[in-house]
Amino acid sequence: MSEQEEVQLPKLGKAPQVRVNGKNWKETKTPFRTSSLSVPLKHRSWERRQKERENLRMIKAKEKEMKDEKEAEHAEKVRRIKERRMAKEEKERLEKMTAILSAKKLARRKRKEKRNKLLRERN
Repeated sequence: MSEQEEVQLPKLGKAPQVRVNGKNWKETKTPFRTSSLSVPLKHRSWERRQKERENLRMIKAKEKEMKDEKEAEHAEKVRRIKERRMAKEEKERLEKMTAILSAKKLARRKRKEKRNKLLRERN
């Protein structure tokens, strides 16, 4: 062997995995390890989880309270609109009734005046 010709020896270690499906160009994936996470999930303390749950409960309660207030305001607005409409309808109905009544009264007065006029002319 000369200096220019170098014999490449195989590297020792793990043998490369040969895929059964033949997709050798794909990268081999390693299994997910929770220990490799920066903040391990399994090391969270019970107290911390309890605090997080309590915070979440408080947030949900506040959201529910805000939603209820908004619904109450909407219901109050709708109630006021309905009351206003009912009052307007009642006012219109009363105006029509008074117009009809005054017309009837006017007609009665005219008839009465006619009778009185005829009676006066006789005398």
